[in-house]
Parts: sequence; structure tokens; C-alpha cells
Amino acid sequence: MTTWKIILLTAGCLALLLALVILAALPGIRLRRVGKALQEILEDPSQTREVPRALNPVAGDLAAVRARLCLQQEEVRQEEKRRQDLIAFLAHDLKTPLTSVLGYLELLRDEPGLSEEQRSKYTGVALAKAKRLEELVGEFFDINTMDLALDRRDEVQISFLLEQLADEFYPLFASKDLTCAPDIEPHLVVEGDGDKLARVFDNVLRNAVSYSSPGGPVGLVARREGDQAVVTVTNEGLEIPEKELSNIFQKFYRLDAARSTRTGGAGLGLAIAKEIVELHGGSIWAESTGRRTAFVIQLPLKGASHG
Repeated sequence: MTTWKIILLTAGCLALLLALVILAALPGIRLRRVGKALQEILEDPSQTREVPRALNPVAGDLAAVRARLCLQQEEVRQEEKRRQDLIAFLAHDLKTPLTSVLGYLELLRDEPGLSEEQRSKYTGVALAKAKRLEELVGEFFDINTMDLALDRRDEVQISFLLEQLADEFYPLFASKDLTCAPDIEPHLVVEGDGDKLARVFDNVLRNAVSYSSPGGPVGLVARREGDQAVVTVTNEGLEIPEKELSNIFQKFYRLDAARSTRTGGAGLGLAIAKEIVELHGGSIWAESTGRRTAFVIQLPLKGASHG
């Protein structure tokens, strides 16, 4: 459900509830005046209006509705601004690698005298830029697929899934001279959608690779703690300020303000991960101490109560 739909539904429910409260408390109020007051709040909650004297007994409720709607409208405005900024950033980021791809391909076509070493180098650069384009285009699609739903609940072997992902990430680890020695307890089984959970761990591991200092370790630990499976992914790099830890799971949020082409993406990976984890009855959070950052994912094991 989109943010605007949620706001409209919330506003409608609040209006209906408030109307019932008013009618129950003040049966003598003319319905037309009650409806007009509620309509004015819904149309423009930011506008402060004098409450009719007949509605004084519920003036506090009206003010609370107005404040809540104003807060929701501001949240929507902020998210829309992040979306617009993100589109502008990605448009710029798409243009840069595309220009490089075209330039190197034209060079390979128009310069027959290039040595094999030069051709190999230019082809490698063009391929790397093309892969970057693929990542950015994928994030564009993700912008429109944030309304996730849990349509299936199968047995998911988290232990096997994590071992498989660690193997698949070997080329990425090697590209930055990173080391990863998974420490995964066997037979960790949860209920849910295996593809969506794979995306959670993929997003978190990619984040760790992107923000790791070259040559550092990436930790991948999975343990049973009570009736929960707890997966911790760690990396060493720049410390995340404490005030930023609560923001990094927001849609369209990017920690690197400079939007470097190395780490700058759409800012959707962690937001998507959070939504998927919560759909499975779990939780995800980040901790950062010095150069070490940890992302902790907690999921209820099969048979555990989802509360």
C-alpha cells in the first residue's frame, strides 16, 4: 500500500472515529457543522482555524487529528523530496558510466593499431562501467517495487543459504582484497520466502563490501539464540555516526553524501532488507564502534511464536 493510500485511510478512520465521538458526546450539535469542521481539517490540516463554540468539548481531539495529519503530510513531503533527489542523482550517475562505455567502445572500433594489452584494458573498463549501469538500472526498478508482501511460507535453511551466498560473493570479496571466513551454525531453519530472505542477506553483504576498507575482513556469523536465528555481518571501514544509524534503513537514504560512484546507489538496499525482515516477524539493526560496523538480523526459528 502506498504512503498516500495509508494517509487517506488513516485520515478517513480518524474522521469517522471523531465524528462518532462527537455525536455520542454532543447529540445536539448540527451534523452540518460537525461535517464542515472535519472536512476543513482533512482538506488542509496545516491551517489553524477557530473551532466553533459548539465543538469546544472536543477541541482537543480535533487538534490531535490535525497534528497527526500534519506530521503524516510532512513525512510524505520528505520522502518525495528524497525520491526526486535520488532520481536526479541516478540520472547523473547513469550518464557518467554510459559516457565511458561509449567512449571506450568507439576507441576500440576506431583504433585498429591498439595493442592486445590496450584492447584488454579498455574492454575491461567498458565492462566494469556496463556492470555499474546494470546495478543502477536495477535500483531504478526497485523504486517502484517497495510494496513487498509475504506470499509464501516455506522452510528455509538459513545455514545453507548463507554458505551459498558466501561462495557467490567470493569474486566481490577478491576484487577488494577482502577476506571472509563464515562461521555459521548448521540447521538454522526459519519459515518464509527463501528468495526474499536471500535478497536481505545479499543486500547487507553488498553494503559491507561497498563500505569496507580494502584488505579488511568481512564477518558472517549465524547463531541460534533461544528461539531466534541471529545473523551478524561485520566490516571494517569508516565509522557510521550514531545519529546516522537510525537513518540508514530509510528509503532513498545514502550515507555517502558525496554520492561516489563506488558506493552511491539508490539507497534502497537496506530499506528493502528491513521491510522483508519485518514481514518475517524479525528485526534488523546496525551498530558501529570505531572502524567496525555490524548489521544484525534476527529471525524467529521454525516453530517459534511470531508474537
